[in-house]
Amino acid sequence: MSTDPAVSETGELRADLDIISRWIEPGARVLDLGCGDGTLLARLMATQGVTGYGLEINPDNVIASVAAGVNVLQLDLDDGLSQFEDDSFDVVLMTAALQEVRRPDLLLAEMLRIGRESVVTFPNFGHWKPRLSIALRGVMPISRAMPDEWYDTPNIHLCTVRDFERLCRMLGINITRRHMVNHAHRSTWGMRLLPNLLGEIALYRLRR
Repeated sequence: MSTDPAVSETGELRADLDIISRWIEPGARVLDLGCGDGTLLARLMATQGVTGYGLEINPDNVIASVAAGVNVLQLDLDDGLSQFEDDSFDVVLMTAALQEVRRPDLLLAEMLRIGRESVVTFPNFGHWKPRLSIALRGVMPISRAMPDEWYDTPNIHLCTVRDFERLCRMLGINITRRHMVNHAHRSTWGMRLLPNLLGEIALYRLRR
């Protein structure tokens, strides 16, 4: 999970989460996988009237989510989403957690079974800094988007933009929006031109 604060000192939502919030229709039924402290879902509830749940495994984050007014279930995403029926939600969110689950392919399919659409974000391992670190130094990269050492990182399935889009094609998933940002969660024209090389964090909006 990202360690960046979700809300600035002025109360503004972090830029990438603000982009995601603009992809959510008012009144939507939302499930937020790995919801953290509940900041995004609480903001969506307050500003767009959404309803739904968060799933979170960390007990401290569960407590924080409840304090933020979010309905949260303490569940491990690796256990799957079989407890939810088909089309239970309008949108299923998963921010900065795809690379941490055992079978991201199965989870993506499940997200679009229970939701009409999904929003997924992940660190792009195809960014030029990880490439350069491996090519020149011969070691696994550390960056602000991926700050942990290889031996204690929660990331077990790092991927690139091209890897992810290839998986979507294999699963028959339609990509309706793509947005790339840097470690500060800001976008540039270069990222739009060369997303796999210059984008540090990828944001995707998906449909069946």
